[in-house]
Amino acid sequence: MTPRQNCLACLQRTPPSVFEAALWISAEHDPEFLPSLMTEELDLLQRQLNTALPTLPTAELAQPLLRQLNHMGFQQDDWNPPRPESALLHKIVQRRQGQPLGLALIAMELARRLHIVLEGVNFPGHFLLRVPGADHLLDPCSGRRLYPRDCRELLIRQFGPDMTLRAEHMTRASPLDMLQRMSRNLRHLHLVNDEFMASLKDADRIVELGQATSNDHLARANLYQTLECPQAERFDLERALLLSHDPIQRLKLTERLNQLPPNGALH
Repeated sequence: MTPRQNCLACLQRTPPSVFEAALWISAEHDPEFLPSLMTEELDLLQRQLNTALPTLPTAELAQPLLRQLNHMGFQQDDWNPPRPESALLHKIVQRRQGQPLGLALIAMELARRLHIVLEGVNFPGHFLLRVPGADHLLDPCSGRRLYPRDCRELLIRQFGPDMTLRAEHMTRASPLDMLQRMSRNLRHLHLVNDEFMASLKDADRIVELGQATSNDHLARANLYQTLECPQAERFDLERALLLSHDPIQRLKLTERLNQLPPNGALH
């Protein structure tokens, strides 16, 4: 099977294997990498954590796990401009630096191996973690506890004072949510680094995973426009128009569609 097919197959398991699926995304962008190559590195990390973690009930080990990973060098990177390596999971394991989502996926996989319950939270702008039932969230980059006031401050830092903390910001991230978020991050990172074909792979994966939005189709249409593929661009603009509920966006999409050559026209 192709890396894409393996990624999708990981989602169909019971329970879904999100970490392995994310590694297959890495394999899609790096033909020399295979997910099986990560086993030895994870085994080593697990042994190091087993030695370093305090003797506490597993329900109390989530924050010590994150703090120990931070002590071992796992932290958010500060590349400016950002690079795709910040979101590719195998590169994050190798470099021990990356985006919060990648760091969270590594922490969740190690927690699973150590029987520590930890779930993802699809917080805007900065992926977070939580022990189910806890009154706080956890920053995967440091292990810091975040209470509602801290979450509001984080949201303001990311998006400005007009952004309001809402209940949906604190909901559990599903396996699909995490893979879609990783794919969107990679689509953006490849785009800003002028890696258009790599960005198109991510845009295709977003649609293939399911639940693509009008903005997802618009983003792929923009890539097709850059790559001078007007018929493929038309398809995604039409899908974006069908899914959009924004009158202004719908008007702009209609105008753009009218400027494209008709279906079947040579180009």
